[in-house]
Amino acid sequence: MGHLNLPPSKRNPRQWKLLDIVSAFFFALVLLFFLLVFTPLGDSLAASGRQALLLSTSDPKQRHRLVELLELGHHHQPIEACPADSVDHMPCEDPRRNSQLSREMNFYRERHCPLPDETPLCLIPPPLGYKIPVQWPESLHKIWHSNMPHNKIADRKGHQGWMKEEGPYFIFPGGGTMFPDGAASYIEKLGQYIPITGGTLRTALDMGCGVASFGGSMLKEGILTLSFAPRDSHKAQIQFVLERGIPAFVLMLGTRRLPFPAFAFDLIHCSRCLIPFTAYNATYFVEVDRLLRPGGYLVISGPPVQWLKQDKEWTDLQAVARALCYELIAVDGNTAIWKKPDGDSSLPNQNEFGLELCDGSNDPSNAWYFKLKKCVTKTSSVNGEYAIGTIPKWPDRLTTAPSRALVMKNGIDLFEADTRRWARRVAYYKNTLNVKVGTPAIRNVMDMNAFFGGFAAALKSDPVWVMNVVPARKPLTLDVIYDRGLIGVYHDWCEPFSTYPRTYDLIHVAGIESLIKLPGSSKSRCNLVDLMVEIDRMLRPEGTVVIRDSPEVIEKVAARIAHAVRWSATINDKEPESHGRENILVATKTFWQLTSSSS
Repeated sequence: MGHLNLPPSKRNPRQWKLLDIVSAFFFALVLLFFLLVFTPLGDSLAASGRQALLLSTSDPKQRHRLVELLELGHHHQPIEACPADSVDHMPCEDPRRNSQLSREMNFYRERHCPLPDETPLCLIPPPLGYKIPVQWPESLHKIWHSNMPHNKIADRKGHQGWMKEEGPYFIFPGGGTMFPDGAASYIEKLGQYIPITGGTLRTALDMGCGVASFGGSMLKEGILTLSFAPRDSHKAQIQFVLERGIPAFVLMLGTRRLPFPAFAFDLIHCSRCLIPFTAYNATYFVEVDRLLRPGGYLVISGPPVQWLKQDKEWTDLQAVARALCYELIAVDGNTAIWKKPDGDSSLPNQNEFGLELCDGSNDPSNAWYFKLKKCVTKTSSVNGEYAIGTIPKWPDRLTTAPSRALVMKNGIDLFEADTRRWARRVAYYKNTLNVKVGTPAIRNVMDMNAFFGGFAAALKSDPVWVMNVVPARKPLTLDVIYDRGLIGVYHDWCEPFSTYPRTYDLIHVAGIESLIKLPGSSKSRCNLVDLMVEIDRMLRPEGTVVIRDSPEVIEKVAARIAHAVRWSATINDKEPESHGRENILVATKTFWQLTSSSS
């Protein structure tokens, strides 16, 4: 047979197969390039990659490694942003986590913090459309809707004057469930029975505050009201309050003492707060009694006071108040007003609630993760003069050394020296470091290591309020802060704080490293990276941080960690009059937002 002559193109099939593969691979690369650059697929892949990196920091080993690299200064990129659905995240008040816990005495609504290893290391982003907040005092009456676009309260409570949406704003008319015509007229009515004006009363606690119409209106009377409510079905009520520039805190009266010292508040107010004061053998009324200053006033407005179908509850409430020797000053409609006795309650040996006086082992100011006690705190168990009428009126009480400062050795001298020191330091902050205290840019202020409240006292002429935080492992000086007419809470800075993201304009801390150390030891209980990330969570975009510490600590914070949380930071010398080795870091939180690829 003759040979079959094939065309040249078919003589070497292996060679052409290889060329086909190379060509296909090249064209695939070109196609992939165009897809990534010019279509949403690229954004989606980038976002999933970021999410994978974010989730990897939830792995304890990966997380520890990242923290170590940051503290050594070997990680030069910013910490990743958290997902878009975390804009309002509060780690210790996370409904997804806490909903699995017991409902008994509202345990599930109290603080329940995850371990650091259980949380991704990331920066909370602002919501889409976030704007720099409306400045004080305009913020008292209106805030940007886009900063917290939660319409639930406006829809449900607008007819009661709580708040309403109007154009790009939420508007706050000043009403409430028990005072739909406005808090001002309600406070005027209270003034018929208690000394609202004149400086006798200064510190107040508003329980279950709504959007703090009461606390906001009390400011013009010179009364500093700390409003609290849990994170509950009224979504973001405390977030609204803080955005308005009114002192507030996320908190639940459940199974533990509230994080305040004994005999702190001159006035305690409940307007339809729905706290069952006489339940659990009057445990909640006993806790209110621990917090109320002798000679102070308790106002309960709404159920069960002369309320339909709550006759027994109203009778029980009057009975427990009588058992503790409270004087019923007035019942005006659905509002009841009591005055606490100046001295020890003459608690009868037999009472229907089984109440007894606490014994000498009880420290009534121990209130950090401390279970509620069913015993009544004796006024005589706390040394000093702190009853209404025995302490100076406001504003004199701000600069008068309280007798409770004597619990520390040379306490009065320490108090006076601390007051002078902070007056010098704050003047230096304003005049030399150009910290914008005293301008409309700063309203909500936090002092993370407050001691006697000297920093806050030095801001007395500025339109600010200060959350004075006394670390729970340091000397419990918060009672002195309240005695001088200021407010604050106990807290452990190895845990997140009970506030929403973006709620403070200025955060100040002296001795930041001491907040993470074991008392009297060089060992750390937690790390500076997590603490700085938490400060960033609380701080508003374009907000200011002022940190004082040794040059070594300030260098570590500025050079290794500040850039990772996207702050612009400068290191400054201390004021000339101060002794010791200190530098001062002044930082600004940059205003960054998630890109479409990040969300």
